[in-house]
Amino acid sequence: MRSSLHPAAPARPGRRALRTVLGLALMAGIVTAVPTAQAVTPAAPTAPTAPATASTTALAAKPYMGWTSWSMQSSKYPGLNPDGDYSYLTEKNVLLQADALAKRLKPFGYEYVNIDAGWWRDNDWKPEFDAHGRQTADPVRFPRGMKPVADDLHAKGLKAGIYLPVGLEKEAYGGGKVPLWNAGDCTTGDIVHGDLRTTNGWDSSYKIDFSRPCAQKYIDSQARMIADWGYDFLKLDGVGPGSGKSGDQYDNVADVAAWQKAIAATGRPLHLEVSWSLDIGRVADWKKYTNGWRIDTDVECYCNTLVSWENSVDDRWDDAPGWTRHAGPGGWNDLDSLNVGNGQMDGLTKAERQSYATLWAIAKSPLYTGDDLTRLDSYGLSLLTNREVIAVNQGATPPARPVTPSGAQQVWGAKNADGSYTVALFNLGDAPAAVTADWSSFGFTGKAAVRDLWNRESLGTYTDKVTQALPAHGSRLFTVTPKGPAVQLTGYEAEAPANTLSGNASLANCDACSGARKVGNLYLGGKLQFNEVVVNKAGRYVVQVAYVSGDARPVAVSANGNGATTHKFPSTGDWGTVETVGVPVTLKAGSNTVTFDSGSGYAPDIDRIDVPKLP
Repeated sequence: MRSSLHPAAPARPGRRALRTVLGLALMAGIVTAVPTAQAVTPAAPTAPTAPATASTTALAAKPYMGWTSWSMQSSKYPGLNPDGDYSYLTEKNVLLQADALAKRLKPFGYEYVNIDAGWWRDNDWKPEFDAHGRQTADPVRFPRGMKPVADDLHAKGLKAGIYLPVGLEKEAYGGGKVPLWNAGDCTTGDIVHGDLRTTNGWDSSYKIDFSRPCAQKYIDSQARMIADWGYDFLKLDGVGPGSGKSGDQYDNVADVAAWQKAIAATGRPLHLEVSWSLDIGRVADWKKYTNGWRIDTDVECYCNTLVSWENSVDDRWDDAPGWTRHAGPGGWNDLDSLNVGNGQMDGLTKAERQSYATLWAIAKSPLYTGDDLTRLDSYGLSLLTNREVIAVNQGATPPARPVTPSGAQQVWGAKNADGSYTVALFNLGDAPAAVTADWSSFGFTGKAAVRDLWNRESLGTYTDKVTQALPAHGSRLFTVTPKGPAVQLTGYEAEAPANTLSGNASLANCDACSGARKVGNLYLGGKLQFNEVVVNKAGRYVVQVAYVSGDARPVAVSANGNGATTHKFPSTGDWGTVETVGVPVTLKAGSNTVTFDSGSGYAPDIDRIDVPKLP
C-alpha cells in the first residue's frame, strides 16, 4: 500500500508488447545522518549488501560471463534462421559458437554457453516430453540429446546452460494421467490446481499447486534430469510477479523456491537465473532463492537486427538504478544479453555499442553476448575483451548508479575499495553534447588523475571536474583517483522549521532519512523551499539532494526564484530507501533559497540537501 506521502503517479505507458513472438509460439540505501547546517565530509558510498541466497555463493561470486542462443534465434537478420523462426537453435550451431567462445573469449572470462527456449520443440514449435512429463530434446535440433552437448561443452572447458518455462507446460499435462518420475502414484493431475489455472508470462503452463505433496516431486524430477545431463545453469523464464503479469495466478515465488530446493537436493552446483521484468517488490525472494534476476524485458528487437537502441537497449538507464543496491556476491541484476560484437547485425552505431557495454559493465550485470562469435568484427571484439572494463564488472567495485538526475546527459559512479572512483559519462540524447562529472558529486575537490578505460590510457590530471564532448548515444568510462581533499558540505534538512512548504507538501517520518524525517506529498503544485541556504562565494554549486522515490519522478529545482530546471530523479527502488543525486544551481554570496516544485506532476520525497563549500 502506498503512503499518502508518495502518491501514485499516472501509469507509465507500455513501451511495446513484451515477448509477443515467443508468446504466440508458446500458446517468456541508507544515508548517514549529519547535523544540520554544519560543515561535513560526505560518507563514502557503501558496497551493496550481499544477497542472502540459499545457493552456494561461489556460483555467483561474480556476474557470470558467456553466450546465449536467444538473440540469434529471435532475429530476422538474413541467413540466421533459414528454416523458419527460431530454427537457428541446433546442436551444430551451439557447438559452433562454443568453439568460437573457447578460442576467442574464454581467456577473458567468458565460460557459459546457454541454450535458450526451444530445445525441446521442433521448427513448428511442437514439443517433446518424456514418459514423466519432462521436456526432452527435439530429435532434429539435438539428435544426440542434451547430455552429449553438455559433455562436449565441458570438454572445451566451458559450462553448459539450459532453459525452462515456469509451471507445468499444458502439453505435458496429458489429461492429468502422466506418472511422475520417482514419485510413487503421483501424476500430473496431482500437482496443478483443480481449475487448471494458467501461469507464466505467456499463459503456456498450468500453475503448480505447491500445497499438494506431489508438486515438489515434479520439480525434483526436472532438476534431477538436468543435473544428470550435466548442466551448470538454468534460466527459469516467464516468472511472476513480473513477465508482464501480476496477481495470485502469476505469483511463481513458490515455484522458484521449489527449484532452489530441488537443485540443492541434486548435489550439483547449478546457477539459477529467473526472468523477466521481475517485480522489485519481491526482490527479497529473488535474492533468497536465485543467483540472478532479469530486471527488464528482452533486449532483442525481434526485427532484422539483434537489437535496436530504442527497443529496448536505452530503457536500462531508467530501469537499473532502483535495483542497484540489491546486487552483490551471490546474486546479480541481469540486464539481458550484450550484443555489441557483430556491427551491422547488432543494429547499433559504434557509439551505441560502447555505451551499451559500459552500462552493463558498471551495473555489474552478467556479461553474456548473443552475437555470432564466429564473425565478431574488430571493434566488437575490442569491446568484449577489454580487460580493464571487464575488471570493473568482475572485480570488487560495487555497482554504479547515477550521481546526476536522469535525462539526456548523465554521470554514473561508484567508489572503489582503493579510494578511486569508477565514473561513466553518457550522452543519451540524439545529438552531440558535452557531459561534465563534478568531483564534488563524488565527495572530493581539487585535482584527480583520470584514466580512460576503453582507450586504456591515462589522461593526466583534471581539476574539480572532467568534461567530455560525446556523440549521440555516446559514452566515456574512467577511473578517477582523487589527489585533492574531501569536499566540505553544509547540510540542510527538509523538515527544518525555517523552510517553507506549500500546496500538498507535508512532513513525515522516515527511518532511513537523516533526522528520521522528510518532506513528501510533493505533487500537483506541492513545493518545498529551503530558506537561509548560506554560501560565502557566488557561483555554480552542485547541491547533493537526498531523496526517496519508488519510481523515477521529475522535480523542478530553482534558486532565489530564478528560472527552474526540471530534473528526473532515478528510482530508489522503494519508498524506504534514500539515494543522492547532484543538482547544479547558481547561488549568490550570502543567504539563498532553493526550491523543489512538483509542478503538475509527482515529485520525489526530499530528505535533505548538502551544499559544498567552494575553495
